[in-house]
Amino acid sequence: MNPANGTSPVTKFILLGFPSLSRLDRDLACSLLSFIYAGTLAGNLSIVWTVLRDPRLQRLPMYILLGNFAWLEICYVTSTVPRMLFDLMNPGVPISFHACFVQFYFFFSTGGTECLFLAAMALDRYLAICHPLRYPILMSPHSSWLLAASCWLLGFLWFIGPVALISQLSFCGPNTLDHFICDPDPLLAASCTPAPWTEQTFSTTSSLQLFITVLFILTSYGLVIRAVLRLPAGSGRQKAFSTCTSHLAVVGLFYGSVMVIYVNPATSGSSGKVVTLFYTVVTPFLNPLIYSLRNKEMKEALRRTVLGGR
Repeated sequence: MNPANGTSPVTKFILLGFPSLSRLDRDLACSLLSFIYAGTLAGNLSIVWTVLRDPRLQRLPMYILLGNFAWLEICYVTSTVPRMLFDLMNPGVPISFHACFVQFYFFFSTGGTECLFLAAMALDRYLAICHPLRYPILMSPHSSWLLAASCWLLGFLWFIGPVALISQLSFCGPNTLDHFICDPDPLLAASCTPAPWTEQTFSTTSSLQLFITVLFILTSYGLVIRAVLRLPAGSGRQKAFSTCTSHLAVVGLFYGSVMVIYVNPATSGSSGKVVTLFYTVVTPFLNPLIYSLRNKEMKEALRRTVLGGR
């Protein structure tokens, strides 16, 4: 019992998701979500498989980072979608306290790692285009793997403290979370007592990573675009623009939707859930399409591995 109010502490949560959906709407949403999830896995696995199978790509820093990024997207979407599908098929079934916080940690850690990988890929393009003579030394395959490992490590260390702080709060009911994932806002709202310091710590930690990486990315691509515009007109400029626009499209999709939530805290309820659904489900589905369809080298490597040619 909680001595403050005489209620039992919460050991399970119920994710409300979209409670207004009818049974038919739930079935349709479940089918669509299953299709998107399968497409996300297939698209990103094809990139990982192609990079692992093609010796040419294994020597190129951009594809080392891209292969890691594709695997990250698989982890990112898997941290939320299977549970979302379960809740659509079985509304009202609770998730345990520990499972909720495990999802919370992995969702934010993979999301934070995605920010770092997008910054690393922007750095790679900046060095390749703005410092082409030093690029083979600065971004050797060994350096690329060290950079990728650093993104994974820092991404999964970044949120340990804030998530641990929220998990130590007292939750004494109601045990319903008005979301389809274990997100900090509904978790903090379900706490027995206000926790402004914990809330501020999490907000500051998230904002620092988000704004530092997006500022780095925009600065890098600004310098890249300036350098590309100085190149003589021809295939070199076109290839550089094609690669950069693919990366910027991914950055825009991810950061654009995330910024709506963090820059405009008033975005809540159903509109906030829709925005969250976009960057948790739709963006990972579109990323392999953007990289594959706009990248001639990736398409040729995929064709070679499928056909068994070199």
